[in-house]
Amino acid sequence: MSKPSGEKIILGIDPGTTVMGYGVLRVLGNKPEMVALGVLELSKYDDHYLKLKRIFERVVQLIDSYNPDELAIESPFFGKNVQSMLKLGRAQGVAMAAALSRSVPIFEYAPLRIKQAITGRGNASKEQVALFLKHYLNLKEEQKFMDATDGLAAAVCHFFQARNPVSGTGAKSWKEFINKNPGRVKGN
Repeated sequence: MSKPSGEKIILGIDPGTTVMGYGVLRVLGNKPEMVALGVLELSKYDDHYLKLKRIFERVVQLIDSYNPDELAIESPFFGKNVQSMLKLGRAQGVAMAAALSRSVPIFEYAPLRIKQAITGRGNASKEQVALFLKHYLNLKEEQKFMDATDGLAAAVCHFFQARNPVSGTGAKSWKEFINKNPGRVKGN
């Protein structure tokens, strides 16, 4: 199935070994639209390697279903628990391997960068990110899992980055952010 001219599909992934969130964004011209949003629940599996296998299989399934042009994935952040970071890095790695197995280009974004791109603040909460996405993409339902909207946020961050490759807005307030980013705020 061929895509309309100017259409781009971005798969966003928030990797995790308990829950992996994903969002699929369709961009036609300069207009983004959410196509799919969901999570892969992994807490029911005790075996870490089985979790990694399920992540790989689900990402391949998403790629085969939506034929994304690019994958935007959240990079692991350094925490206090080295074992947790190692597991998260493995989850990210198998998601990236799945994309590579289908020749999908990968773009990696730090959690702080994603939050800053979406809300203008790197320390925004998951709820603030989800609320912005709900308004920006005209989502009708409240999302049950913040991990799903985190996956979608990675895709939207990549969309913003592609539109404006100069990273970071440098805005110090919402008013300054709105003035610097009129196309990202509804009603402007």
